[in-house]
Amino acid sequence: QVQLVESGGGLVQAGGSLRLSCAASGRTFSNYAMGWFRQAPGKEREFVAAISWSGGITNYADSVKGRFTISRDNAKNTVYLQMNSLKPEDTAVYYCARSRSGSYYGRLEYEYDYWGQGTQVTVSS
Repeated sequence: QVQLVESGGGLVQAGGSLRLSCAASGRTFSNYAMGWFRQAPGKEREFVAAISWSGGITNYADSVKGRFTISRDNAKNTVYLQMNSLKPEDTAVYYCARSRSGSYYGRLEYEYDYWGQGTQVTVSS
């Protein structure tokens, strides 16, 4: 069983930065692409960013492109989301998820089979 545990969320002022981490259990972390999603109050969960198994390819939602950076350290079984220039509209619960394959790093939720419990990010204006 794979477990994903997010950390790093919190309260930050607009324009500030946060770095989220997602630690994964299991020996096969490096075989799979990983993604970050978020869900704001009253809204559906949405794709934020994803990264291929090697870290060589990344994919971002238009709303975060240029502000957020996804990365991974396969030696530490961890994926990161560096969030800069945060806006109040970035307020949400952020979830990491494991792709069903190493080569899918898209935005379709059903292509991800394991999910973390989420970490709250709140951006004040």
